[in-house]
Amino acid sequence: MILADSDLNRARSRLVEMHYRARAGHLGGNLSCIDAMMVIYHEFMTPEDRFILSKGHSAGALYVTLWTLDRLTDADLASFHQDNTLLGGHPPPKGIADVLFATGSLGHGLSLAAGLAKAAKLQGQTRRVFALTSDGEWQEGSTLEAIIFAIHQRLDNLTILVDHNGLQGFGSTEAVASMNPLGERLAGFGIETRVCDGHDPSSIREALSQKQNGPLLIVLNTVKGRGIPKVEGLMESHYLPLSADQYSGALATFATAS
Repeated sequence: MILADSDLNRARSRLVEMHYRARAGHLGGNLSCIDAMMVIYHEFMTPEDRFILSKGHSAGALYVTLWTLDRLTDADLASFHQDNTLLGGHPPPKGIADVLFATGSLGHGLSLAAGLAKAAKLQGQTRRVFALTSDGEWQEGSTLEAIIFAIHQRLDNLTILVDHNGLQGFGSTEAVASMNPLGERLAGFGIETRVCDGHDPSSIREALSQKQNGPLLIVLNTVKGRGIPKVEGLMESHYLPLSADQYSGALATFATAS
């Protein structure tokens, strides 16, 4: 299935609605990665493939993507961030078939994904493993150790994506602990690296379609809070729930884009 703009805007609108009704934060980082998540799940993943959301605070984007595939219901999404829900602010350790690991302690997801990719190789399986990371977690040693392992093991079934929106919990990634230019720094480890527009499905599609000869790193250039007037590119979208005006503005933006 090739996604249409209307499919993406439907997912964005539902994500915004879910967060707004739950009065939940972390929407900015969800909006910066939902486009890539939708392309991966709808156009590239087979039933045997695996997806690991290392940046677990973007669980909302994952839940909505699964909803677009009829793997979660409207009733499930209505429970987001509520008491006794399976749909917490970070992916749960059990209860959702598409979620293999609880993540969000940043820096651990890539190690888990590399382990899955290595296990598939050992078992003679052809599955592809996708790992979506934040740019901030590349400041952590565990992530760098994982990429070294993946390169050494020649894991050509592992695709690593970086949501490169330039912001983290306490400011810009450049100000907190700069790894810029991130793509060039990580390419220095010897991993094949591609850079694309993380909000352009055709650009994401092209980066994912090309044959890889080892582990592949795709840097998604994105904007935190993409699509919400007066919120785009602001660190506050990492924490704060939407105001009523911001919510209506976001829905209007996505409706117009459709």
